[in-house]
Parts: sequence; C-alpha cells; structure tokens
Amino acid sequence: MAHLHKRVGRGHAERLIPAIAGFPEGGRADLIAVDVGPGSFTGVRIGLAAAKALAFGWGCPAVGYTSLSIIAAAVVRKHEPTNDFPIVIVGGHGELFWQIFPSRSDEPATAIRSTPIATLASTLSDEVVYGSGAKALVSARGYGTAVDVEANSLCYPLINVGAALPLTPVYGRGADAKPMADRSLND
Repeated sequence: MAHLHKRVGRGHAERLIPAIAGFPEGGRADLIAVDVGPGSFTGVRIGLAAAKALAFGWGCPAVGYTSLSIIAAAVVRKHEPTNDFPIVIVGGHGELFWQIFPSRSDEPATAIRSTPIATLASTLSDEVVYGSGAKALVSARGYGTAVDVEANSLCYPLINVGAALPLTPVYGRGADAKPMADRSLND
C-alpha cells in the first residue's frame, strides 16, 4: 500500500497521474480504493475518472468509500473512541459535511448531511469533533476539542467503514449550478 498527501488548491488533474506513476512499480495495484466524496466537485470527479481508467488499464477492481468513512476508519484506528463520534469536513458555501459514526460498528449511524456552520454549532453537542471542519465548528459554538485527522494518516486498512461503494460521486448536497431553464432573470 502506498500513499501521497499534498494539499493543493488547483491542479489535481495535472498532478494525480504523475504522482501515482512515482510509486513503486509505477503505482500498479491489484485493487484501487478511491474517495467518492463528498468533497471538491472537480477533485472527486478527477479521482473517480483516474480510478476507473487505471482499473480498466490494469485489469483490477476499483471500489469507493466516502471521505467521511475513510476519516472514520482513521479515527477508530488512531483514537479508539468509546462512544459514537462525529466526522465534520469543510463543505464550502459556509457549510460543513458531517456524519455520526458508531464506535464499534460497520455502518454509519446517520446519513451524510450538509449544514450551515451556525446551525450545526447549535445542534451538534459532541465534545470531541474530528475532521477538517472540526476547528470551524468548535470555534462557532465556543467549546469542545477539534481533531483534524490528516489525510496522511488515512492509509489505514479500510475496516469498519461500511461496504465498498460503486464508483459514483457522492456530493452530499444539491448542485450549486442551475440549468438555464430553472434560472430567473434575477439569479
């Protein structure tokens, strides 16, 4: 198993395949596991397209996991929570994607949601919050502990995160763009 973690604002498409090619044996794998979202619209689509293309070219299976379940696997392995725990990641537009995971189960306790930070701050009361959106949430409500589980710690075996998913994007909320027919002149 190999991994590389870099935070980049733009340029995923140009960097992904060369990064994979830099792994031992050109990155060739017997199985590809890919993040299906939620996350950056473009980033999710690029990752899925690359996974599908490489799986086809290498003749191997590819499976998907949500970004929240991947982080939950890292939390279970690294922090060993004894109670249900929230994963909260930045969702854009002042919202956070979030989901509550049981500490000892294969299946998430809740569906993925996208909620404005202020609204989530008034409803989610867990003392410890994990993920890239944890700091924003804890800051908005004025209490708690934020633990940002870095992607470089996500190379753990994907156990206890639920069943593998098809290679279809999970956006976590409706589209930001509207078809021309649905727009008013004031949009």
